[in-house]
Parts: sequence; structure tokens; C-alpha cells
Amino acid sequence: MTTKFSEGVVAESKRTYINKLAQQGTRIDGRGFDDVRPIKITTGYIPRAEGSALVELGETKVLVGIKIEPGEPFPDTPDMGIMTTNVELVPLSSPTFEPGPPTEEAIELARVVDRGIRESHAINMEKLVIEEGEKVWVVFIDMHILNYSGNLFDACGIGAIAALATAKVPAERHGVGEDFPLPVEHYPVPITFAKIGEWIVADPNLDEESIASARLTVTTNEEGMINAMQKGLFGTFTYDEVKKVINRSLDIGKKVREIILGDINGEEN
Repeated sequence: MTTKFSEGVVAESKRTYINKLAQQGTRIDGRGFDDVRPIKITTGYIPRAEGSALVELGETKVLVGIKIEPGEPFPDTPDMGIMTTNVELVPLSSPTFEPGPPTEEAIELARVVDRGIRESHAINMEKLVIEEGEKVWVVFIDMHILNYSGNLFDACGIGAIAALATAKVPAERHGVGEDFPLPVEHYPVPITFAKIGEWIVADPNLDEESIASARLTVTTNEEGMINAMQKGLFGTFTYDEVKKVINRSLDIGKKVREIILGDINGEEN
């Protein structure tokens, strides 16, 4: 049994070919085991949104929009703002995605991105209080999959933090002061690995996802802290493999974060 993210029959010849390449230390698209596909980030893609980012991770394409509006705080956190995440698997982006209510895959994807942002304290929620116990800012993160070619976890995570980091709180529109930048203080980056036979590769493309036995996503921040982990599929990782994946995620995450921050600061990648 497979998830929709890896549905589809893979020709045995392709499986054999990918494994043969792995034995030679390379992959079906010519990358090394720790190489991620080219990343292109376009922030401010939706002019009317409070923040937005179009992310292209290889041929995988994700659009993230941020909406911020006043709302009531949760009873147990009267002195903190609210964040909520949502993923739409647009049917046109993949033949395996269907219209209708959120699937298990969409819910898992949203939760992984949400957990990485929330547990890293990326947003200072205490600065999103308008009137304690009465009114706070609610941050909506909406992720739309435009083209699925593997590894939605990283593409969505990259898009979410890029969109948040360039978002502004529309205080003037709601008559509660002047607009101000969303208080983003940390930059979590998810890095996903797929286990193919005895090899573990970063940023799996669609072909690699289709034959992977196990998946592990590790989200880390700029301080080298692990903020979230998510295991997927039915295979297993050994203890030593998990340790190696964590170390690799820190190194790769640092490079990806430099790309994100470079885009936010208007620098050339």
C-alpha cells in the first residue's frame, strides 16, 4: 500500500535503473545523494495578500499565500496570536490528486509545515496581541500545489517561511494602528530524505518517491535546533541512519536557508 504521494506503478526496469545508479553514487537526474534540486523563490507573488511566495523546487511548484485578520484568542492563550495552516492539492497539479475535502496526505503536509513553524517559534505570537483576552491577529497560511514532481514537504515549508518573512500585518485596514512587518524571528527549514534500498537521498523527486520504502523529514532552524521530525511510508530507518539524516539535514538546511534569506533581502542566489 502506498500514499497518493507515491501512487502509480513504477516499471521494474526504472526501479532497477535507479538502484544501479545509486550503487555508482549518483541519481536518475544526475544529482549526488545530498544535492537538492534548483530552488527559485518569488516573494510578493500575490499583490493583494499580506504575504506570498511562489516556490519552484525543480519541477515541483507551490504557491503560498498569507492572510492576516483580527480574531478572538484561544481561551488558554489569551496573550498570543493564532496561526493556522491549510494545503490544497490542486487536481491539475497531479493525476493522483482529486477534488473534494482535504485528504490524509494534505492534512499530514499541513501539519508538518505547521509544526516546524510553531515549534521553532518562528513567529513571535506575543507581538500579535491587539487586546489581551479579546482580540489578536490570526495568521492563515494557505499552500496551493501547482505542480507535483516530488517532495512537497520541503517546497511547502520553504514557501511558508518565505511568505511569512515578507508579510505585513494590515493594522491600518482594520483601524488598530499602523501596518507592521509580521514578527518572524526564526527560519525553520524542512529537509526530506527518502530511503531507496540501502541508500538515503535528500529532496527525492517523483521517481524516487515512487520506489522509496521510507521517508523522513527533519526541520531545523538557524540555531542548529531540531524543531520537528516526521516519518512516512512503511519502511524503517536504523538508529544510526536517523543520526546521519539529522546531521545531513543541518548542513543542507543551512544552504537552503541562505537561499531563502538571500531572496528576502533581495540578494542574488
